[in-house]
Amino acid sequence: MKDKIRIGCGAGFSGDRQEPAVILAQHGHLDYLVLECLAERTIALAQKRKRQDPTAGYDPLLERRIESLLPHLLANHVRLITNMGAANPLAGAQKIMEIARRLNLPVTVAVVTGDDVFDQLSGEEISLETGKPLADSGPLISANAYLGAEAILPALATDATIILTGRVADPSLFVAPLVYELGWSLDDADRIGQGTVVGHLLECAGQLTGGYFADPARKPVPDLAHLGHPFADVFADGTAFFGKVAGTGGRLSAATAKEQLLYEVMDPGRYLTPDVTADFTAVRIDETGPDQVKATGGRGTTRPETLKVSVGYDAGYIGEGEISYAGSNALARAQLAGSIVQERLREAFPELQLDYVGSNSVHRTTFEALPEPYEIRLRIAGRATTAQQAARVGEEVEALYTNGPAGGGGARKFIHDVVGIVSTLLPRDRVQAQLTLFHP
Repeated sequence: MKDKIRIGCGAGFSGDRQEPAVILAQHGHLDYLVLECLAERTIALAQKRKRQDPTAGYDPLLERRIESLLPHLLANHVRLITNMGAANPLAGAQKIMEIARRLNLPVTVAVVTGDDVFDQLSGEEISLETGKPLADSGPLISANAYLGAEAILPALATDATIILTGRVADPSLFVAPLVYELGWSLDDADRIGQGTVVGHLLECAGQLTGGYFADPARKPVPDLAHLGHPFADVFADGTAFFGKVAGTGGRLSAATAKEQLLYEVMDPGRYLTPDVTADFTAVRIDETGPDQVKATGGRGTTRPETLKVSVGYDAGYIGEGEISYAGSNALARAQLAGSIVQERLREAFPELQLDYVGSNSVHRTTFEALPEPYEIRLRIAGRATTAQQAARVGEEVEALYTNGPAGGGGARKFIHDVVGIVSTLLPRDRVQAQLTLFHP
Protein backbone atom coordinates (compact mmCIF):
# COMPACT_ATOMS: atom_id res chain seq x y z
CA MET A 1 0.00 0.00 0.00
CA LYS A 2 1.32 3.44 -0.95
CA ASP A 3 0.79 6.84 0.64
CA LYS A 4 0.62 8.64 -2.71
CA ILE A 5 0.56 7.91 -6.43
CA ARG A 6 0.80 10.12 -9.50
CA ILE A 7 -1.55 9.56 -12.46
CA GLY A 8 -1.35 11.45 -15.75
CA CYS A 9 -3.87 11.69 -18.56
CA GLY A 10 -2.33 11.63 -22.02
CA ALA A 11 -5.50 11.60 -24.16
CA GLY A 12 -9.06 12.75 -23.69
CA PHE A 13 -10.54 11.29 -26.88
CA SER A 14 -9.57 9.05 -29.77
CA GLY A 15 -8.20 11.81 -31.99
CA ASP A 16 -6.24 13.63 -29.30
CA ARG A 17 -2.66 14.75 -29.88
CA GLN A 18 0.06 12.20 -29.22
CA GLU A 19 3.00 14.25 -27.98
CA PRO A 20 1.47 15.32 -24.62
CA ALA A 21 1.29 11.66 -23.57
CA VAL A 22 4.93 11.14 -24.56
CA ILE A 23 5.97 14.19 -22.54
CA LEU A 24 4.10 12.85 -19.52
CA ALA A 25 5.71 9.42 -19.88
CA GLN A 26 9.16 10.97 -20.30
CA HIS A 27 9.12 13.82 -17.80
CA GLY A 28 6.01 13.46 -15.65
CA HIS A 29 7.49 11.11 -12.99
CA LEU A 30 4.28 9.11 -13.24
CA ASP A 31 3.18 5.87 -11.67
CA TYR A 32 0.33 5.53 -14.17
CA LEU A 33 -0.57 7.04 -17.52
CA VAL A 34 -4.18 6.86 -18.70
CA LEU A 35 -5.35 7.31 -22.28
CA GLU A 36 -9.12 7.80 -22.42
CA CYS A 37 -10.05 7.31 -26.08
CA LEU A 38 -13.67 6.12 -26.26
CA ALA A 39 -17.00 7.80 -26.81
CA GLU A 40 -20.43 6.33 -27.52
CA ARG A 41 -20.23 6.66 -31.28
CA THR A 42 -16.52 5.77 -31.30
CA ILE A 43 -17.11 2.26 -30.04
CA ALA A 44 -20.15 1.69 -32.25
CA LEU A 45 -18.08 2.59 -35.30
CA ALA A 46 -15.34 0.29 -34.02
CA GLN A 47 -17.87 -2.54 -33.83
CA LYS A 48 -18.73 -1.96 -37.50
CA ARG A 49 -15.05 -2.19 -38.44
CA LYS A 50 -14.74 -5.42 -36.46
CA ARG A 51 -17.69 -6.94 -38.33
CA GLN A 52 -15.96 -6.21 -41.63
CA ASP A 53 -12.57 -7.45 -40.38
CA PRO A 54 -12.26 -9.66 -37.27
CA THR A 55 -8.70 -8.38 -36.71
CA ALA A 56 -9.87 -4.75 -36.57
CA GLY A 57 -12.04 -2.81 -34.13
CA TYR A 58 -9.41 -1.41 -31.75
CA ASP A 59 -8.49 2.28 -31.74
CA PRO A 60 -7.08 3.28 -35.15
CA LEU A 61 -4.25 5.23 -33.47
CA LEU A 62 -3.27 2.42 -31.10
CA GLU A 63 -0.23 1.38 -33.12
CA ARG A 64 1.20 4.89 -33.39
CA ARG A 65 0.58 5.67 -29.73
CA ILE A 66 2.16 2.45 -28.48
CA GLU A 67 5.20 2.80 -30.74
CA SER A 68 5.92 6.26 -29.34
CA LEU A 69 5.10 5.46 -25.71
CA LEU A 70 6.40 1.94 -25.08
CA PRO A 71 10.11 2.78 -24.73
CA HIS A 72 9.33 5.52 -22.18
CA LEU A 73 6.82 3.40 -20.24
CA LEU A 74 9.43 0.69 -19.73
CA ALA A 75 12.36 3.05 -19.08
CA ASN A 76 10.46 5.06 -16.47
CA HIS A 77 8.40 2.21 -14.93
CA VAL A 78 5.06 3.75 -15.89
CA ARG A 79 1.99 1.55 -16.22
CA LEU A 80 -0.47 2.39 -18.98
CA ILE A 81 -4.24 2.01 -18.61
CA THR A 82 -6.29 2.67 -21.73
CA ASN A 83 -9.61 1.84 -23.36
CA MET A 84 -8.03 1.89 -26.83
CA GLY A 85 -9.11 -1.74 -27.11
CA ALA A 86 -12.49 -0.32 -28.14
CA ALA A 87 -14.54 -3.10 -29.78
CA ASN A 88 -11.67 -5.59 -30.05
CA PRO A 89 -9.25 -5.43 -27.08
CA LEU A 90 -7.85 -8.90 -27.76
CA ALA A 91 -6.83 -7.97 -31.30
CA GLY A 92 -5.45 -4.71 -29.95
CA ALA A 93 -3.28 -6.63 -27.49
CA GLN A 94 -1.97 -8.83 -30.28
CA LYS A 95 -1.00 -5.70 -32.19
CA ILE A 96 0.82 -4.35 -29.11
CA MET A 97 2.74 -7.60 -28.79
CA GLU A 98 3.76 -7.33 -32.47
CA ILE A 99 5.03 -3.80 -31.85
CA ALA A 100 6.93 -4.89 -28.74
CA ARG A 101 8.64 -7.72 -30.64
CA ARG A 102 9.54 -5.37 -33.48
CA LEU A 103 11.08 -2.90 -31.02
CA ASN A 104 12.68 -5.72 -29.01
CA LEU A 105 10.96 -4.47 -25.86
CA PRO A 106 9.46 -7.22 -23.67
CA VAL A 107 6.07 -6.24 -22.28
CA THR A 108 3.10 -7.98 -20.67
CA VAL A 109 -0.38 -6.83 -21.65
CA ALA A 110 -3.49 -7.46 -19.53
CA VAL A 111 -6.75 -7.33 -21.44
CA VAL A 112 -10.09 -6.60 -19.76
CA THR A 113 -13.15 -7.75 -21.71
CA GLY A 114 -16.80 -8.46 -20.92
CA ASP A 115 -18.27 -5.09 -21.81
CA ASP A 116 -19.67 -6.40 -25.12
CA VAL A 117 -23.21 -7.46 -24.17
CA PHE A 118 -24.73 -7.47 -27.64
CA ASP A 119 -25.68 -11.16 -27.46
CA GLN A 120 -27.46 -10.56 -24.16
CA LEU A 121 -29.92 -8.05 -25.58
CA SER A 122 -33.39 -9.09 -26.63
CA GLY A 123 -34.17 -5.78 -28.32
CA GLU A 124 -37.08 -5.28 -25.96
CA GLU A 125 -34.95 -3.38 -23.43
CA ILE A 126 -36.13 0.19 -23.08
CA SER A 127 -34.16 3.08 -24.53
CA LEU A 128 -33.42 5.75 -21.92
CA GLU A 129 -33.72 8.42 -24.60
CA THR A 130 -37.00 7.42 -26.26
CA GLY A 131 -38.78 5.29 -23.67
CA LYS A 132 -39.40 2.71 -26.42
CA PRO A 133 -37.90 -0.76 -27.02
CA LEU A 134 -34.38 -0.69 -28.43
CA ALA A 135 -35.50 -2.57 -31.53
CA ASP A 136 -37.67 0.40 -32.52
CA SER A 137 -34.52 2.48 -33.08
CA GLY A 138 -33.38 0.41 -36.07
CA PRO A 139 -31.16 -2.60 -36.73
CA LEU A 140 -28.88 -2.95 -33.70
CA ILE A 141 -25.16 -3.26 -34.40
CA SER A 142 -23.48 -2.99 -30.98
CA ALA A 143 -24.05 -2.93 -27.23
CA ASN A 144 -21.30 -2.14 -24.74
CA ALA A 145 -21.77 -1.88 -20.99
CA TYR A 146 -19.80 0.64 -18.98
CA LEU A 147 -17.53 -1.43 -16.74
CA GLY A 148 -16.14 0.07 -13.55
CA ALA A 149 -12.92 0.02 -11.54
CA GLU A 150 -13.73 -3.44 -10.19
CA ALA A 151 -13.17 -4.93 -13.66
CA ILE A 152 -9.64 -3.47 -13.86
CA LEU A 153 -8.38 -4.51 -10.41
CA PRO A 154 -7.45 -8.11 -11.38
CA ALA A 155 -5.35 -6.73 -14.24
CA LEU A 156 -3.52 -4.38 -11.87
CA ALA A 157 -2.64 -7.34 -9.65
CA THR A 158 -0.56 -8.81 -12.51
CA ASP A 159 2.86 -7.66 -13.75
CA ALA A 160 1.36 -6.12 -16.86
CA THR A 161 2.80 -2.80 -18.01
CA ILE A 162 -0.21 -2.15 -20.24
CA ILE A 163 -3.83 -2.70 -19.24
CA LEU A 164 -6.06 -2.60 -22.32
CA THR A 165 -9.83 -2.40 -21.99
CA GLY A 166 -12.96 -1.93 -24.04
CA ARG A 167 -15.80 0.23 -22.73
CA VAL A 168 -14.96 1.33 -19.19
CA ALA A 169 -16.51 4.43 -17.61
CA ASP A 170 -14.08 7.31 -18.04
CA PRO A 171 -13.41 8.09 -14.36
CA SER A 172 -13.14 4.39 -13.53
CA LEU A 173 -9.87 4.22 -15.50
CA PHE A 174 -8.41 6.47 -12.79
CA VAL A 175 -10.32 5.14 -9.79
CA ALA A 176 -8.94 1.61 -10.34
CA PRO A 177 -5.24 2.42 -9.70
CA LEU A 178 -6.24 4.59 -6.71
CA VAL A 179 -8.12 1.67 -5.17
CA TYR A 180 -5.33 -0.77 -5.95
CA GLU A 181 -2.34 1.32 -4.85
CA LEU A 182 -3.82 3.27 -1.92
CA GLY A 183 -5.68 0.35 -0.38
CA TRP A 184 -9.13 1.82 -0.74
CA SER A 185 -12.27 -0.28 -0.41
CA LEU A 186 -14.79 -0.23 -3.22
CA ASP A 187 -17.44 -0.04 -0.48
CA ASP A 188 -16.02 3.25 0.87
CA ALA A 189 -18.41 5.46 -1.06
CA ASP A 190 -16.91 8.75 0.09
CA ARG A 191 -13.40 7.71 -0.89
CA ILE A 192 -14.60 6.39 -4.25
CA GLY A 193 -16.59 9.59 -4.71
CA GLN A 194 -13.42 11.63 -4.23
CA GLY A 195 -11.57 9.30 -6.60
CA THR A 196 -14.30 9.95 -9.15
CA VAL A 197 -13.67 13.69 -8.77
CA VAL A 198 -10.01 13.01 -9.59
CA GLY A 199 -10.92 10.87 -12.58
CA HIS A 200 -13.50 13.32 -13.89
CA LEU A 201 -11.05 16.22 -13.69
CA LEU A 202 -8.34 14.28 -15.50
CA GLU A 203 -10.36 12.33 -18.08
CA CYS A 204 -10.59 15.05 -20.75
CA ALA A 205 -6.84 15.73 -20.62
CA GLY A 206 -6.17 19.14 -22.20
CA GLN A 207 -9.56 20.51 -21.19
CA LEU A 208 -8.28 20.73 -17.60
CA THR A 209 -5.19 22.68 -18.66
CA GLY A 210 -7.10 25.30 -20.60
CA GLY A 211 -7.79 23.76 -23.99
CA TYR A 212 -11.58 24.01 -23.92
CA PHE A 213 -11.45 26.95 -21.53
CA ALA A 214 -9.56 29.41 -23.74
CA ASP A 215 -11.33 32.50 -25.07
CA PRO A 216 -9.11 35.29 -26.43
CA ALA A 217 -8.97 38.43 -24.24
CA ARG A 218 -11.68 37.11 -21.90
CA LYS A 219 -9.95 33.93 -20.74
CA PRO A 220 -6.45 33.93 -22.21
CA VAL A 221 -4.40 30.73 -22.09
CA PRO A 222 -0.71 30.81 -23.02
CA ASP A 223 0.98 28.66 -25.68
CA LEU A 224 -2.00 26.54 -26.70
CA ALA A 225 0.03 25.15 -29.59
CA HIS A 226 2.07 23.19 -27.03
CA LEU A 227 -0.70 22.44 -24.54
CA GLY A 228 0.44 20.19 -21.71
CA HIS A 229 -1.80 17.48 -20.33
CA PRO A 230 -2.40 17.11 -16.59
CA PHE A 231 -1.35 14.77 -13.83
CA ALA A 232 -2.52 14.40 -10.24
CA ASP A 233 -0.74 13.46 -7.04
CA VAL A 234 -3.36 11.61 -5.02
CA PHE A 235 -2.87 10.79 -1.35
CA ALA A 236 -4.34 7.98 0.70
CA ASP A 237 -7.03 10.26 2.16
CA GLY A 238 -8.09 11.27 -1.37
CA THR A 239 -6.57 14.75 -1.37
CA ALA A 240 -5.38 15.49 -4.90
CA PHE A 241 -2.94 18.05 -6.28
CA PHE A 242 -3.13 18.63 -10.04
CA GLY A 243 -0.30 19.92 -12.18
CA LYS A 244 1.37 19.71 -15.58
CA VAL A 245 4.91 19.20 -16.80
CA ALA A 246 7.00 22.37 -16.46
CA GLY A 247 7.53 24.19 -19.74
CA THR A 248 4.39 22.90 -21.46
CA GLY A 249 1.71 25.29 -22.64
CA GLY A 250 -1.70 25.90 -21.17
CA ARG A 251 -3.00 27.03 -17.82
CA LEU A 252 -4.18 25.05 -14.80
CA SER A 253 -6.20 27.15 -12.40
CA ALA A 254 -9.24 27.06 -10.16
CA ALA A 255 -11.29 28.36 -13.08
CA THR A 256 -10.16 25.69 -15.56
CA ALA A 257 -10.71 22.98 -12.93
CA LYS A 258 -14.20 24.18 -12.02
CA GLU A 259 -15.29 24.24 -15.65
CA GLN A 260 -14.04 20.68 -16.12
CA LEU A 261 -15.64 19.51 -12.86
CA LEU A 262 -19.07 20.46 -14.20
CA TYR A 263 -18.45 19.24 -17.75
CA GLU A 264 -21.19 16.78 -18.83
CA VAL A 265 -22.54 16.63 -15.27
CA MET A 266 -26.33 16.98 -15.23
CA ASP A 267 -26.75 16.63 -11.45
CA PRO A 268 -23.62 17.45 -9.38
CA GLY A 269 -25.23 15.85 -6.34
CA ARG A 270 -25.94 12.55 -8.05
CA TYR A 271 -23.37 11.73 -10.73
CA LEU A 272 -23.85 8.06 -11.59
CA THR A 273 -20.89 5.83 -12.41
CA PRO A 274 -20.42 2.05 -12.16
CA ASP A 275 -18.36 2.64 -9.00
CA VAL A 276 -20.44 5.10 -6.99
CA THR A 277 -23.20 7.66 -6.98
CA ALA A 278 -20.85 10.61 -6.69
CA ASP A 279 -21.66 13.90 -4.99
CA PHE A 280 -19.66 16.89 -6.23
CA THR A 281 -21.58 19.54 -4.29
CA ALA A 282 -18.99 19.85 -1.50
CA VAL A 283 -15.92 19.72 -3.74
CA ARG A 284 -13.43 22.49 -3.05
CA ILE A 285 -10.92 23.65 -5.66
CA ASP A 286 -8.00 25.78 -4.43
CA GLU A 287 -5.01 27.18 -6.29
CA THR A 288 -1.86 26.18 -4.42
CA GLY A 289 0.75 27.53 -6.83
CA PRO A 290 1.41 28.36 -10.47
CA ASP A 291 -0.41 25.75 -12.59
CA GLN A 292 -1.31 23.74 -9.49
CA VAL A 293 -4.71 23.18 -7.89
CA LYS A 294 -5.92 21.11 -4.96
CA ALA A 295 -9.22 19.22 -5.00
CA THR A 296 -10.98 17.88 -1.90
CA GLY A 297 -14.52 17.20 -0.74
CA GLY A 298 -15.79 14.54 -3.13
CA ARG A 299 -18.36 12.27 -1.55
CA GLY A 300 -20.62 9.44 -2.60
CA THR A 301 -23.33 6.96 -1.83
CA THR A 302 -23.98 3.36 -2.90
CA ARG A 303 -23.21 2.51 -6.52
CA PRO A 304 -26.16 1.86 -8.89
CA GLU A 305 -27.52 -1.67 -9.20
CA THR A 306 -27.54 -1.37 -12.98
CA LEU A 307 -24.91 -0.58 -15.59
CA LYS A 308 -25.44 1.79 -18.48
CA VAL A 309 -25.18 0.18 -21.91
CA SER A 310 -24.39 2.19 -25.04
CA VAL A 311 -26.25 0.71 -28.01
CA GLY A 312 -25.41 1.46 -31.62
CA TYR A 313 -27.90 1.02 -34.45
CA ASP A 314 -27.88 1.42 -38.20
CA ALA A 315 -29.36 4.85 -38.90
CA GLY A 316 -29.01 4.80 -42.68
CA TYR A 317 -27.16 7.49 -44.60
CA ILE A 318 -26.85 11.25 -44.70
CA GLY A 319 -26.22 13.05 -47.95
CA GLU A 320 -24.69 16.53 -47.77
CA GLY A 321 -23.85 19.34 -50.13
CA GLU A 322 -22.08 22.65 -49.48
CA ILE A 323 -21.58 25.78 -51.57
CA SER A 324 -20.40 29.31 -50.76
CA TYR A 325 -21.76 32.74 -51.67
CA ALA A 326 -19.79 35.92 -51.04
CA GLY A 327 -20.17 39.65 -51.53
CA SER A 328 -23.22 41.87 -51.30
CA ASN A 329 -26.56 40.08 -50.90
CA ALA A 330 -24.72 36.83 -50.08
CA LEU A 331 -27.34 35.63 -47.58
CA ALA A 332 -30.25 36.22 -49.95
CA ARG A 333 -28.50 34.33 -52.75
CA ALA A 334 -27.73 31.44 -50.40
CA GLN A 335 -31.36 31.37 -49.27
CA LEU A 336 -32.52 31.28 -52.87
CA ALA A 337 -30.13 28.38 -53.51
CA GLY A 338 -31.54 26.55 -50.50
CA SER A 339 -35.12 27.02 -51.68
CA ILE A 340 -34.22 25.67 -55.13
CA VAL A 341 -32.80 22.45 -53.67
CA GLN A 342 -35.74 22.09 -51.30
CA GLU A 343 -38.15 22.38 -54.22
CA ARG A 344 -36.33 19.78 -56.27
CA LEU A 345 -35.96 17.27 -53.41
CA ARG A 346 -39.29 17.81 -51.66
CA GLU A 347 -40.77 14.40 -52.47
CA ALA A 348 -37.65 12.34 -51.73
CA PHE A 349 -36.54 14.36 -48.69
CA PRO A 350 -39.49 15.89 -46.83
CA GLU A 351 -37.12 16.99 -44.04
CA LEU A 352 -33.95 18.66 -45.28
CA GLN A 353 -31.60 20.45 -42.90
CA LEU A 354 -30.47 23.82 -44.24
CA ASP A 355 -27.62 25.66 -42.49
CA TYR A 356 -26.46 29.12 -43.47
CA VAL A 357 -22.99 29.03 -41.97
CA GLY A 358 -22.08 32.56 -40.98
CA SER A 359 -25.66 33.50 -40.17
CA ASN A 360 -27.67 30.89 -38.25
CA SER A 361 -25.92 27.49 -38.31
CA VAL A 362 -25.00 27.45 -34.60
CA HIS A 363 -27.81 29.36 -32.88
CA ARG A 364 -30.56 28.27 -35.30
CA THR A 365 -31.82 31.84 -35.41
CA THR A 366 -30.89 35.08 -37.15
CA PHE A 367 -29.87 38.10 -35.09
CA GLU A 368 -31.47 41.06 -36.81
CA ALA A 369 -29.24 43.63 -35.10
CA LEU A 370 -26.10 42.18 -36.66
CA PRO A 371 -24.82 43.50 -39.98
CA GLU A 372 -25.53 41.58 -43.17
CA PRO A 373 -22.93 38.83 -43.51
CA TYR A 374 -20.50 39.26 -46.39
CA GLU A 375 -20.05 35.55 -46.97
CA ILE A 376 -22.24 32.50 -46.38
CA ARG A 377 -21.58 28.78 -46.64
CA LEU A 378 -24.79 26.94 -47.47
CA ARG A 379 -24.95 23.38 -46.16
CA ILE A 380 -27.85 21.09 -47.00
CA ALA A 381 -28.25 17.62 -45.50
CA GLY A 382 -30.86 14.90 -45.79
CA ARG A 383 -31.28 11.45 -44.29
CA ALA A 384 -31.76 8.47 -46.60
CA THR A 385 -32.06 4.71 -46.42
CA THR A 386 -29.57 4.05 -49.22
CA ALA A 387 -26.29 5.62 -50.31
CA GLN A 388 -27.71 6.13 -53.82
CA GLN A 389 -30.59 8.18 -52.47
CA ALA A 390 -28.30 10.16 -50.16
CA ALA A 391 -26.08 11.11 -53.10
CA ARG A 392 -28.90 13.18 -54.63
CA VAL A 393 -28.46 15.94 -52.02
CA GLY A 394 -24.87 16.68 -52.96
CA GLU A 395 -25.64 16.33 -56.67
CA GLU A 396 -28.34 18.99 -56.50
CA VAL A 397 -26.10 21.37 -54.59
CA GLU A 398 -23.28 20.89 -57.07
CA ALA A 399 -25.70 21.61 -59.93
CA LEU A 400 -26.19 25.10 -58.49
CA TYR A 401 -22.91 26.07 -60.12
CA THR A 402 -24.74 26.82 -63.36
CA ASN A 403 -28.39 26.37 -62.43
CA GLY A 404 -28.67 28.48 -59.30
CA PRO A 405 -28.05 32.00 -58.04
CA ALA A 406 -25.05 34.03 -59.16
CA GLY A 407 -21.63 33.66 -57.61
CA GLY A 408 -21.77 30.19 -56.06
CA GLY A 409 -18.44 28.47 -55.60
CA GLY A 410 -16.48 25.86 -53.68
CA ALA A 411 -19.17 23.19 -53.90
CA ARG A 412 -18.53 19.88 -52.14
CA LYS A 413 -20.63 16.77 -51.61
CA PHE A 414 -20.52 13.95 -49.07
CA ILE A 415 -22.25 10.69 -48.18
CA HIS A 416 -22.06 9.43 -44.60
CA ASP A 417 -22.89 5.99 -43.24
CA VAL A 418 -24.69 6.91 -40.00
CA VAL A 419 -24.54 5.09 -36.67
CA GLY A 420 -27.19 6.11 -34.17
CA ILE A 421 -26.72 5.80 -30.41
CA VAL A 422 -29.21 5.07 -27.64
CA SER A 423 -28.72 3.82 -24.10
CA THR A 424 -30.30 1.26 -21.81
CA LEU A 425 -29.63 -0.34 -18.44
CA LEU A 426 -28.71 -3.91 -17.49
CA PRO A 427 -28.49 -5.46 -14.03
CA ARG A 428 -24.83 -5.48 -13.10
CA ASP A 429 -24.86 -9.22 -12.31
CA ARG A 430 -25.53 -9.89 -16.03
CA VAL A 431 -22.22 -8.26 -16.99
CA GLN A 432 -19.09 -10.28 -16.20
CA ALA A 433 -15.57 -8.96 -16.83
CA GLN A 434 -12.81 -11.30 -17.96
CA LEU A 435 -9.01 -11.02 -17.86
CA THR A 436 -6.60 -12.28 -20.53
CA LEU A 437 -2.81 -11.97 -20.26
CA PHE A 438 -0.36 -11.68 -23.13
CA HIS A 439 3.26 -12.43 -22.15
CA PRO A 440 6.44 -11.78 -24.16
